[in-house]
Amino acid sequence: MDEDTAVHKKLGIELFNYTWELLDRPQRSREEDDTMIHAAHASRFHWEKAGGTAVNLARGEWQVSRVYAVLGRVEAARFHGQRCLELCQENGIGDFDLAFAYEALARAASLAGDAAEKARYLAMAQEAIQHIADQGDRAVVVHDLETI
Repeated sequence: MDEDTAVHKKLGIELFNYTWELLDRPQRSREEDDTMIHAAHASRFHWEKAGGTAVNLARGEWQVSRVYAVLGRVEAARFHGQRCLELCQENGIGDFDLAFAYEALARAASLAGDAAEKARYLAMAQEAIQHIADQGDRAVVVHDLETI
């Protein structure tokens, strides 16, 4: 791995984790909300520059979608949830990541007040959960679905 790739990977990881720290805060200032958006996008950018796998990129899109969902920005949440799903489908990614792609789209549909779309994506997530090999991963997805 060359130096630039290593730097991009390090930044991708650090920014992903920092975004989670911000997401986990019960309250954030407007500036922290802005920082959270920028950190999530920057993490996704650095993973791409580091030559990250399709899984890395899908997870980045999922995180960006979650940030926008938490902030109530429906269209951006939907857009990045759809990109996550597309990356999963185009690259044969299933298991945990596919279930979370559906979770992101169900969450965006819920925010939009679209009960039919929410139900459709929740059903797809429930089906995808059946194919998650690791019980711990399965429990994480189930828990997140319960928060929609």
